[in-house]
Amino acid sequence: MKDAEDALPARIPIFPLSGVLLLPNAKLPLNIFEPRYLDMVRDAMAGDRVIGMIQPRPKTSPGLARSPSLLAEVEKPAVYGIGGAGRITAFEETKDNRFKITLTGLSRFAIIEELAVTTRYRQVMADWDRFAGDRWAEEEATGVDRSRLLTALRAYLELARIPAEWETIAKAETSSLITSLAMICPFGPSEKQALLEAHDLFERSRIMTALVEMSLLHRASGGGEDDDDDGDHRIH
Repeated sequence: MKDAEDALPARIPIFPLSGVLLLPNAKLPLNIFEPRYLDMVRDAMAGDRVIGMIQPRPKTSPGLARSPSLLAEVEKPAVYGIGGAGRITAFEETKDNRFKITLTGLSRFAIIEELAVTTRYRQVMADWDRFAGDRWAEEEATGVDRSRLLTALRAYLELARIPAEWETIAKAETSSLITSLAMICPFGPSEKQALLEAHDLFERSRIMTALVEMSLLHRASGGGEDDDDDGDHRIH
């Protein structure tokens, strides 16, 4: 049954955050402290509680001059055309005036246009139709090579010295496992975007497996960049 809670608004606020993606049915905890995003959360809580997570596009060049255009790019970076939206399902206000929220993924969206607004945060018109399957379809794990993915993942995490609760991983449903890995694994923004935009679970699993295997080869050849890993990353 679809009711008002399931309706997705045509206009949504966006939260540009590099290296972060939100997939349908996944949960994303966020610590909000910037004034413009505190405004965004307050307004969302007073309305439909929907926020769009989207990644800034990688900068083409660092730029040497502090021109107005470059400063504007820092304040309002270009973003990818596709993001993932979620509804605030948990909210806590801290004593130091931060908000701790959890977004539960609803659907991916494509930006139709960015709106001229008076709010300090950005807002866009969202196209949901392109990703209608995110809301209505149950993704099946047909064709997913789970064994290959887990073999590569285990070798990678051991090489990277990232703890993992393998009993939990082994019991996890394939679709939930792939979604969690896509959100948690420390890939770059372009790789994260590829995982977000994958057509279906099978394609996302293929991309995930390829990324893990490439990362494993890179580390095995001595190309790792985080040998000072403090062990704070944990896969579970």
